[in-house]
Amino acid sequence: MTSTAAGAEFTAMWRELAVIGRHTGSGGYRRYAWTPADADCRAWFRAQAEDRGLAYETDRNGNQWAWLGDPAAGDAVVTGSHLDSVPDGGAFDGPLGVVSSFAALDDLRARGARPRRPLAVVNFVDEEGARFGLACVGSRLTAGGLAPQDARKLVDADGVSLAQAMEKAGQDPDAIGPDPERLARVGAFVELHVEQGRALDLLDRPVGVASAIWPHGRWRFDFRGEANHAGTTRIEDRRDPMLTYATTVLAARKKARLAGALATFGKVAVEPNGVNAIASQVRGWLDSRAADEETLDGVVAAIEQAARERGARDGVEVSVVRESFTPVVEFAHDLRDRLAALLGAGVPVPVLPTGAGHDAGILSAAVPTAMLFVRNPTGVSHSPAESAAEEDCLAGVSALADVLEGLACR
Repeated sequence: MTSTAAGAEFTAMWRELAVIGRHTGSGGYRRYAWTPADADCRAWFRAQAEDRGLAYETDRNGNQWAWLGDPAAGDAVVTGSHLDSVPDGGAFDGPLGVVSSFAALDDLRARGARPRRPLAVVNFVDEEGARFGLACVGSRLTAGGLAPQDARKLVDADGVSLAQAMEKAGQDPDAIGPDPERLARVGAFVELHVEQGRALDLLDRPVGVASAIWPHGRWRFDFRGEANHAGTTRIEDRRDPMLTYATTVLAARKKARLAGALATFGKVAVEPNGVNAIASQVRGWLDSRAADEETLDGVVAAIEQAARERGARDGVEVSVVRESFTPVVEFAHDLRDRLAALLGAGVPVPVLPTGAGHDAGILSAAVPTAMLFVRNPTGVSHSPAESAAEEDCLAGVSALADVLEGLACR
């Protein structure tokens, strides 16, 4: 059980962070990378580190670190998550992991635990990719999964590049890139996250351990037709890319359902975007995920085939570009099993996969990683309706403290 002091600290941190970047109209959060809301979140993180006497630093890619012990000693146990959000996202996705990490350190101190290995809390920048279109930018750069020159060219909807945004926020974009020396200091990374699904709720358990992350990616579909007048152009004479796009959206749902996978067109851009104009171009972004890469490849190929077949009928040109891809992540089995053993005294802890990507998944190629999930009773995520009961959050803090104590103090 979480100590009274750690529970009080969790509540105080949660309330303080909850007001940052919240949109009064939607009730959701707009904490996009390298914006004023992000700067306020980063200032909050630094304040939490300094209030606890932790050594604070920002790495070359803008990720924030708070250290207990000497980082140079190596074999550190690191925990944390991210503070940015999707457009109008919920309060828990990302921030729960960061707040819980600080609270878990408070809990360790209340227990009188003495770490034998360095401990750290991290906030990875731009995990959601809401502004520049690529997820996990901070962890990808650090792990060498994103070339610095490609990162600097990323552009937001207003034409501002990542390099420009970083420079405006006081971060040097010329310094970004792989950070093998930093990763060499990390012996294990454990990320706590609200569950993005209902598995724990259906099992009536507050906390679980992740087994794997499904392979997933993002594809951009461009549908090019011909702009024309909506009131004078005969149906037979139209080359309407919106029609091809709409049919492709329906095909994505069908192909994914038949394969037991997931496929979502969640973002669309239309030109010229006029009510009384037939579009000249529709650009849609597909997010697709599956339990294995073969199934995922098959689903995306089937969706692309359906788009091209319909495009041929509509006189619409179709092109598809894969913008990002993350292969299946099997979390380090020995670390995963150790977490399950630490938390499963008496009653086995649930071990379950997830379809959501995380910084822990990106880092898994470089360091041993694992994840804890906290029950989300509705399963809703990336929405203001995302939720977790306070008692479950505190159960997550206690579980994370148990894990940190077992890994760093024994």
